[in-house]
Amino acid sequence: MPMHPILSALRRHKTGTVLIALQIALTLAIVCNALLIIKTQFEQMGRPTGLDEHNLFVVATTQSGIDSSTDDGKSTLDASIKADLAALRQLPDVVDAYETRSLPLTGGLWGLGIRLMPNGAYVSHTTYFQADEHTLATLGLRLVAGRNFRSDEIGEDDDSGVLQPAVIIVSKHLADNLFPRGEALGKSVYFTSATKPSTIVGIVERMQTSSTYGGTDNRTWDTTLMPMRLVGVSRYYVVRVRSGRLDAAMQSVPEALYVQDPQRIIPDGSDDNDPGVRSFAQIRSEAYQGDRTLAMLMGIISIILLAVTGCGIAGLSSFWVGQRRRHIGVRRALGATRRDIARYFLIENALISAIGIIVGILFAFEFNGWLMKQFELARLPPTYVLIGAAMLLMLSQGAALAPALRAARIAPVQAIRSR
Repeated sequence: MPMHPILSALRRHKTGTVLIALQIALTLAIVCNALLIIKTQFEQMGRPTGLDEHNLFVVATTQSGIDSSTDDGKSTLDASIKADLAALRQLPDVVDAYETRSLPLTGGLWGLGIRLMPNGAYVSHTTYFQADEHTLATLGLRLVAGRNFRSDEIGEDDDSGVLQPAVIIVSKHLADNLFPRGEALGKSVYFTSATKPSTIVGIVERMQTSSTYGGTDNRTWDTTLMPMRLVGVSRYYVVRVRSGRLDAAMQSVPEALYVQDPQRIIPDGSDDNDPGVRSFAQIRSEAYQGDRTLAMLMGIISIILLAVTGCGIAGLSSFWVGQRRRHIGVRRALGATRRDIARYFLIENALISAIGIIVGILFAFEFNGWLMKQFELARLPPTYVLIGAAMLLMLSQGAALAPALRAARIAPVQAIRSR
């Protein structure tokens, strides 16, 4: 089919051509980056923490009438915590349990800088978790090098002073960052303001920080276990249960704790800031609620943009068909078939779409560059743009198909008499 009539018609309708091309370009740029954001969010939500998530839950409990600021109060609380944990570990559904203040995905980063020399420069940062000799077994963490903590190495964390434990366990990612040649085991590091070294005695395969933030790997996987026991009136017990016994244990564990101290308080979960008894699946769901919302929002925006673009193309094509009834009739009278008429409008629409897609590809990469600087979004893969371009081209042709077929059905006599 000769292209001159199509190009001539487009020049006569510059405003409509430019508007539709720009609409296609903006839609391509936004949809491609929205799909990348959706993919990134789902990848973050699906990341394994390194824990035995399916068999873990947390119990928040508070004891009243005890002054934790006095030595007698601390002794009472310490004895109570040990009695609680001993009772929990004796339950038939429980594999192990320990006390802590935070877990992966629970929020509230406890961060420290790391140096290799007492007065050296910081070479990395880490999120730390209080732990004892039962932590690895409770969380299901896999030790890939070294050993676990011993009971005599567990100190007391009273929220004061500088953190400088004699021994620590780190994630493999942090170990590789600190000592790239794989020699972390047995090496010493210094935490923020510490004057005494902390020796790495164990390395776990994987452990995520308490944050869901995924901008950089270092913030996600650089974690440290500190051999510290918490002594306070409010605390969390982390419980690992036997496979398939999670629901039963979530009932029996609070009952066992009330037997130890009927006056204790275990929240019922009605307060979002006070979790009560929560499975790790609930913790994960709550932690990534914002990511799911963002992914859904990006999906809705993409669908709306595609729908608006399709409607715009269909509307403009219908308008042009109505304007060109006489032209269509003349062409039909001169021997043009219905297929020729339909092909004419589809080729015309394809040219407009191609212009919009070319401009949209440039917009997509420019928009992605801005998102990378502002929000640390990943680089937009060219395959996303190519797939987006193909989808938009099919959408535009599909939207123009009905008006093109309607134009093809116009009889020569009807078209001529209509003017």
